[in-house]
Amino acid sequence: MDKKRFLVTGGAGFMGINLVRYLLDKGHAVRSYDIAPFSYPEADRISVLQGDIRDLSLHDAAFEDVDIVVHCAAALPLAEHAEIMSTNVDGTRLMLQAALDRGIDRFIHISSTAVYGIPDHHPLVESDPMVGVGPYGESKVLAEHLCAEFRDKGLLLPVLRPKSFVGPERLGAFELLYDFANTGHNFPVLGSGDNLYQLLDVEDLNQAVYLCATKPPDLVNDTFNVGAAEFGSLRQSFQAVLDRAGHGKRIIGLPAAPAIWTLRLLEALHLSPLYKWIYETASKDSFVSIDRLTERLGYAPAHSNEEALIRNYEWYLANLPSISAQAGVTHRVPWKKGALALVRAVM
Repeated sequence: MDKKRFLVTGGAGFMGINLVRYLLDKGHAVRSYDIAPFSYPEADRISVLQGDIRDLSLHDAAFEDVDIVVHCAAALPLAEHAEIMSTNVDGTRLMLQAALDRGIDRFIHISSTAVYGIPDHHPLVESDPMVGVGPYGESKVLAEHLCAEFRDKGLLLPVLRPKSFVGPERLGAFELLYDFANTGHNFPVLGSGDNLYQLLDVEDLNQAVYLCATKPPDLVNDTFNVGAAEFGSLRQSFQAVLDRAGHGKRIIGLPAAPAIWTLRLLEALHLSPLYKWIYETASKDSFVSIDRLTERLGYAPAHSNEEALIRNYEWYLANLPSISAQAGVTHRVPWKKGALALVRAVM
C-alpha cells in the first residue's frame, strides 16, 4: 500500500494509540483527533489535534490532506446518557458529513457487538437484528444507521463490530480481573463460567482495520464482525490469568440471578463497576461469526482469548506503578471497583 495519511479519532484512547503505533510501523502518516491530550512518546511522530469531534471549527484542520478516517472516538458506557448520545450519534453524524463533503477515500467506523443486545442464539452474524441495551448500545445502533445512510450517499464506509478487546493500554473492566489475580484472590464470575465467551486482541483488531483500509472498495464496503478465532469458556480464559499470576487461585462461580439483581441495584446506586450489557450477558454464551471477514478480506487473528488476556496482564504488571496513581472510567484507566472491593476481601 502506498503511503497514506490516516485520521484516527479517539487517537489518545486505548484503541487509538494501538492503531496509531500500528500505522506508523506500516510507514503511514497519522493525525490523532481527540478531546484528551496525546501523552505518548509517539507525539512527535504524528500530527496531534486536541479537540472535540463535535467542534465544527476544527474539522478543516482535522481532515486536511487526509485519505482515510478511522472513527474510534466514543463516549463509553459509564458516561452520562446525554454525553453518550451527543458524542456517539451526533458526533458520528458530523464526522460522516465532514468526510463526505471533503471527498475522503474511506471512512472506517468502529462499532461494537453491543448492537446485538442480549441475543438468543450464537454465533451472531452481521445480518442479525440490532437491539441496543442501555444508552451505549442504543447509541451504537443509531450510529450504524447513520453509516448506512452515508454509504447510500456514496461514502466508502466499512463498519467493524469488534468483540470486547484487550491489549497494551487497556484497563476498564478487565482491571478488576488483573487486580484480583495480582493480589492473590479468587475471581468471581456470574454463573458457572462455562459459557463460551469470545474476546479479541487489539493487534487483531488493528489487522481488521488495515484490511478495510487496503482491500478493494467492493470488498470492504460492508459490515464485519471481529473476534478471536480461538476461544473457550469464560472460566478457561480468566483462569489462564490467575494461573499466570501464580498464587494458585481459582475462578469462583456466583449464582447468576441473585448476582445480576445485586448488580442492577448497585448500578442504580452508582456503585457498580459494570454496566448492564456486561452483567446481563456475562453468564451467557457470547460469540460472533468472523466468516465474512476471514473469507472476504483474509482476516487471520493471531491471538486466542487466553493469549490476549495474558499479554494484557503482563502489560498491566509492567505498568502497575503508574496505573495505581490513576482513577477514572475510560478504557485506559481503572474503573472504580465499587462494591467489588468488598467482594475481594472474602475471595
